[in-house]
Amino acid sequence: MSASSLLQSVLSPLRSRKVRVALATVLAAYAAQAGLDVGEGVIHTVLGVGVALILGIAHEDAGSRSASPKKEGT
Repeated sequence: MSASSLLQSVLSPLRSRKVRVALATVLAAYAAQAGLDVGEGVIHTVLGVGVALILGIAHEDAGSRSASPKKEGT
């Protein structure tokens, strides 16, 4: 396996908006826990917004799939 194909397979999940939002949410929570001087409420807000975004994106994806025209005879 070449280095470029390995890098591509490692970075391919970052094409998903849900993965990027989840990664940013987890990084923000870890940064707050590691010493960033923020309150517990801020951490809960960041996690809540991250979860809401992921659920919103999933809902949007499901809606776009159900609204797409279906092929006849399949």
